[in-house]
Amino acid sequence: MDTAHLRLAVIGLGYVGLPLAVEFGKRRAVVGFDVKEKRLEELRSGIDRTLEVSSGELREAAHLSFSGDLEALRECNCYIVTVPTPIDANKKPDLGPLLSASEFVGRLLKEGDLVIFESTVYPGCTEEDCVPVLERHSGLKFNQDFFCGYSPERINPGDKQHRLTDIKKVTSGSTPEIADLVDRLYSEIISAGTHKASSIKVAEAAKVIENTQRDVNIALVNEFAMIFNRMNIDTEAVLEAAGTKWNFLPFKPGLVGGHCVGIDPYYLTHKAQQIGHDPKVILAGRKLNDSMSAYVADRLLEELHARNQEPDDAQGGYYVLVMGLTFKENCPDLRNSQVAGLIERLRLRGCNVDVHDQQADPAEARATYGLELCSEPSANTYDGVIIAVGHEEFRNMGVEAIRAFGKKGAIFYDLKGVLPSRSADLTL
Repeated sequence: MDTAHLRLAVIGLGYVGLPLAVEFGKRRAVVGFDVKEKRLEELRSGIDRTLEVSSGELREAAHLSFSGDLEALRECNCYIVTVPTPIDANKKPDLGPLLSASEFVGRLLKEGDLVIFESTVYPGCTEEDCVPVLERHSGLKFNQDFFCGYSPERINPGDKQHRLTDIKKVTSGSTPEIADLVDRLYSEIISAGTHKASSIKVAEAAKVIENTQRDVNIALVNEFAMIFNRMNIDTEAVLEAAGTKWNFLPFKPGLVGGHCVGIDPYYLTHKAQQIGHDPKVILAGRKLNDSMSAYVADRLLEELHARNQEPDDAQGGYYVLVMGLTFKENCPDLRNSQVAGLIERLRLRGCNVDVHDQQADPAEARATYGLELCSEPSANTYDGVIIAVGHEEFRNMGVEAIRAFGKKGAIFYDLKGVLPSRSADLTL
């Protein structure tokens, strides 16, 4: 089955949807749809605030148009859904954005149309949750009048080496013929090649375990760090020594946030519990990783007390500078940042906290976490400085510039190895 007849619409223009729309837009007509008018205006002006796509790449996508009007999608016959799949306050899957997208795509569906989902979900979600919505709002029959595919996103925000076209793409379809069609479509833009899974459920499961495996491994290394810190053993030196064996996995301790590793395991555990399985290992890893922000805050305060660095009573508590708020280095993405939990813990324990991050959008930090960013931290002010995110600008500042923020006897806690070896007072 040839792909020439496909007229594409990409639903959702965030970290996943925009790079996809741009790559296809270099080769064929694509309508990029998003509900945020401000986002659309910026993209039309050649600005991508996620920093995933350059203005030059936007210009190269000569066949890409942007719209927030569903009517602009009427002529399309292949809808690629790339909306976020977060969790709610109870750490259960929040399918709201995905089901809403399925609803309005359902209103557009015509006989012969194809809907491809890229959002991370639990196995079975596409056919058990999304397809009924598509059928209800279209009046069409699945695998008779319309078809579905699933090709999980593998975007790594902020990574300029592993980009969309350089990462092998898993594909799948609701029939063998559709699986072939979906695979051929993605092969047009993915230079790294594709892997055609045997079913949609296999492709869904493959995606969700990728990040679950990383989460469990990071949890294990975080626990190593906790143990070795109590024993006054250099965790980095231990990992370096153990890494000399060929099959030792090179994971590092740290805060686990973002929209993938810190979220996806809850989709798998939700489905596991639905079918009567208690996912002990996965949930134990999640619990430990979710506790790391409190561990970091408490360890800083323990060290300050141990050094008799008592706060000035008139000031009402220690003054702490947290450098970095985004969930990872060199990326403006604030979603599920565990640094926010670290700040909350410090404040609950009476600290006065300033947050400095030039990569983060101040308005988004305010709206998402209620935090006001400090544009220029003052020198000789802080009892503790925590480097929570390894932004390049922090690395370029150097040890002396960072230490200048601290008072005499201040504790410098480097979570990301930004400072040269042994330049920090505390590390993970």
